[in-house]
Amino acid sequence: MEVMSAREAADKWGISQRRVAILCSENRISNAQRLGNMWLIPINAEKPIDARSTRYNTTDEKCVKPFLKWAGGKGQLLKEIEKYYPFDNDTITKYAEPFVGGGAVLFDILSKYDLEQIYISDINAKLINTYVVIREHIEELITLLNKYQGEYVPLETEDRKLYYMEKRDRFNALKVNGNEAENIEKAALMIFLNKTCFNGLYRVNKKGLFNVPMGAYKNPLICDENNLRAVSKKLQNVRIVCGDYRRSAEFIDEHTFVYFDPPYRPLTETASFTAYTENLFNDEEQIELAEFVESMHKKGAKIVVSNSDPKNSNTEDDFFDKIYSSHKIKRVEAARMINCNSEARGKIKELLISNF
Repeated sequence: MEVMSAREAADKWGISQRRVAILCSENRISNAQRLGNMWLIPINAEKPIDARSTRYNTTDEKCVKPFLKWAGGKGQLLKEIEKYYPFDNDTITKYAEPFVGGGAVLFDILSKYDLEQIYISDINAKLINTYVVIREHIEELITLLNKYQGEYVPLETEDRKLYYMEKRDRFNALKVNGNEAENIEKAALMIFLNKTCFNGLYRVNKKGLFNVPMGAYKNPLICDENNLRAVSKKLQNVRIVCGDYRRSAEFIDEHTFVYFDPPYRPLTETASFTAYTENLFNDEEQIELAEFVESMHKKGAKIVVSNSDPKNSNTEDDFFDKIYSSHKIKRVEAARMINCNSEARGKIKELLISNF
């Protein structure tokens, strides 16, 4: 009988090697045999139905996807990140994402699992306001977005530019404050600009003003009503915080899976992913985050951190290997999607760092 190792089975089925070992120990893979510390699995064995899905997944509810395109979004890395999901048993019942951004991992988990508690945060007040408005004022938000869509899409290019600039100026004039009507309008404008601006970027100048020009989309879907309603429903029991990642410390414990996706360290001295945020995240702050990760590790939390791999541009750069030396570092391929030079777009390595 031809066999494969647990690692080969994991690669074939798109799950972790640890998960394969658990399935073998539970006798859920037919004819799997243990030889010393290794599991030998028939080459033609089929991937067992994941019991976790039946326990956690609410199949009658709609899957949800990010409502914004976000620089550094993790949609393309989900297949790699989901291998770390530690929802094997009843021990991990909480999820925290302290740099939520566009929320690709958040919405993947919300679509697949019914966890007891979920915490998300970000220092971008306009972004967090949008999450809160979707959760609490979905009808008013959809009404505004449908209005923008009906006004913008029929326009010719030059009139679109005028309309876009008017909305961009209004977005920059509004503040996130206690005025409910203004907060709803601010959220609607953020989604409108994201759906119509160049490459879906969120970028601000030194004064904190959004300054991305209009994109060239022929028929942008400004109001994705079905997804927005599904997202609103999923966010009802999610704790949404505007603030620094350190505020998550009181939520995180031994029952928590935490995913940290901070602003990436620039690959070169001239390139900077942090151009898309109002707050820079320098090497000192990367080190402070690594120290925070270590303190959460000591609490017993399961943790995954993502970042750029400096070895893409300098093979001698061991920055992350050093500050996360006590944890596991995996290098995975990703496509650099946002770059003003089209020739510079392509496959690069990114880091997935875990404590388990």
